[in-house]
Amino acid sequence: MDNAPTVVEENKSVKQKTVVKSEFEKTGRNDPCPCGSGKKFKQCCGR
Repeated sequence: MDNAPTVVEENKSVKQKTVVKSEFEKTGRNDPCPCGSGKKFKQCCGR
């Protein structure tokens, strides 16, 4: 029974990563990076 809450928490983090991935797919290479670094997407998370 102790393992069940851990599995649910891991699934939540996977869903969050999926949302971020969708956000990155819509970002143009020269747009500001959605991670908040202030760099262009292609120089930051787009590599």
